[in-house]
Amino acid sequence: MDEMILLGRVSGLFGIKGWVKLRSDTAPQENMLSYSPLYLEREGQWQAVEVKGGKKQGKAIIARLGECADRDTAALLVGSRIAIKREQLPNTEKGEYYWRDLIGLKVSTLEKVDLGVITEVMETGANDVIVVRAEEGGQERLLPFIQGDVINEIDLEQGRMTVDWDPEF
Repeated sequence: MDEMILLGRVSGLFGIKGWVKLRSDTAPQENMLSYSPLYLEREGQWQAVEVKGGKKQGKAIIARLGECADRDTAALLVGSRIAIKREQLPNTEKGEYYWRDLIGLKVSTLEKVDLGVITEVMETGANDVIVVRAEEGGQERLLPFIQGDVINEIDLEQGRMTVDWDPEF
């Protein structure tokens, strides 16, 4: 199957007319409702469901998915992971990247010193941070994701990122 992008999961029931609560890992949370179909993982299989309605309800997201018309049918969806296909994501502008595209890139300095591979991207208050783990010895570095300052070049096709960073730091 096509590459699936996880967005969250069905976390509970809402009312008696087939609505469910969603735990969203998107920012803002209600962005997950802008994709249709969504794909639910049930018994190890991805199943497409149309978003029939949805909104933010307090701190939660609620939605009516597929043909769920009552609470009993909606209860079958609770616990399902929610995803979309990769091609449903909007194209990025030049210089913009999806975090998942950065994970796995090999990172080296301007002087061609290998620092390791990006294993994670974290959101912080000031700027995003990439976690780079060295292959040998497993040293982990946290580098600010600041393009033009720390991040010199990103080449997704070659799977590489060049950074202006002291390898001793």
